[in-house]
Amino acid sequence: MPETSFRPVPGPRGLPLLGNLPAFGRDPLAFLECLRDDFGDVVTWSLGPRRSLFLSHPEHIGELLGADEHRFGTLDVSWAFRQLVGDSVLRSQGADWRRKRSLVQPAVRPRQVRGYATIMVDSATALADRWQDGDRIDVLREMSLLTQRVVVRSLFGNETGSRARTLSTAMSAAGREIHAELRGCGLLVPSFVRTPARRRMLAAVATIDAEIDRLVQARVRRTPGPAGDHDDLLDRLLAARDDRGRALTPREVRDEAVTLWGAGHETTATALAWSWYLLATSEDARARLAAELGGLLAGRPPTIADYERLTWTGQIVKESLRLYPPAWVTPPRVAHAGATLGGRPVRPGTAVWCSPWATHRDPRWFPDPSVFRPERWDPDETAALPPYAWFPFGGGPRGCLGARFALVQLTLVLATLAQRFHVDVDPGGTAPRAGLQLQPSGPLHATLRAH
Repeated sequence: MPETSFRPVPGPRGLPLLGNLPAFGRDPLAFLECLRDDFGDVVTWSLGPRRSLFLSHPEHIGELLGADEHRFGTLDVSWAFRQLVGDSVLRSQGADWRRKRSLVQPAVRPRQVRGYATIMVDSATALADRWQDGDRIDVLREMSLLTQRVVVRSLFGNETGSRARTLSTAMSAAGREIHAELRGCGLLVPSFVRTPARRRMLAAVATIDAEIDRLVQARVRRTPGPAGDHDDLLDRLLAARDDRGRALTPREVRDEAVTLWGAGHETTATALAWSWYLLATSEDARARLAAELGGLLAGRPPTIADYERLTWTGQIVKESLRLYPPAWVTPPRVAHAGATLGGRPVRPGTAVWCSPWATHRDPRWFPDPSVFRPERWDPDETAALPPYAWFPFGGGPRGCLGARFALVQLTLVLATLAQRFHVDVDPGGTAPRAGLQLQPSGPLHATLRAH
């Protein structure tokens, strides 16, 4: 049980029916920081008519994320998000969730991720070979194309061909509609209403369904190889069996494939873009990175064996994820009858929220929280850091299954590209935009400088 006092206090006054939705929609990041700084660690607020609770203290967050499904279930907030991921492991509950997690988790265990590391490095090397000294690039676009290549090869092998762009475009369109819904009154529109935004969302999902169904059907028709002879994530999903010998249905494979695509593509591309943005602000961090890469790799491509040895590279990744966590808010949990936090009852039906953005920038855990300082992840610096002061991948039973895949990809891609180029992002800064991911609000233009 957390030792920190759990005493909910009222947050800002909301509007009739809408509650705090207008303020949240205008600037979600500022709103959540306001709850933390102006009200406290446990704050009541309302998203539309639903009573909500916001947690910013790591002890309370850890208790929430570690709670079992009998106390706190998942909450469907976004109609658009539900259309995209379906009944994947992100949204399923109870026995259905346990079954799906047991089937999906083996596909992203460390042993499997080792096999994907070569794809990550090869894809980054191919990009570096195309880059030229003095080139001007859009950083997020370049990282998005790179991570698209990685996830296509890891998830589908090389079978998508030119169709990968169609799938990626549809996924991006779906992401934009989810972003718009999270920022506006679309959250309160009944599910049966078909607004123009929802029609666009359904069109994007139809394209995604058609593309993934084509891939799944082609793979199903193919003669299966021996057990363990699976080259990509799609093969592993299709080969998985639960304790009763049941496979995932084609629709379930589609839902999990979409979820893995989103985690491995847009989320990782966003994290890489923020890493380059932050590195461009610190010559000291960049010089220390060059020294580590030169000393450890000496010009050769990194391998999975180098992952744990790239300590400074890893600290850059962790600090970037602290400052700009792509998943800026965790999916809210809904309290069931008998739910408690901090030893106190939580009213059934209450939506309980926590935010990596808000907690990662709390000066109690991270002095000078807005400053990019990778050295704060030196082991002696983190000894007193409470669990869940840093949680870019969530945590507990519903923590992100692809967390290791993402960390390995971020580290190896950064190492591969940084040993050949500096990415000099144009000065001036950019504001983060809170949508499906925490992305830059405008293009990150940069000049490449070979070294």
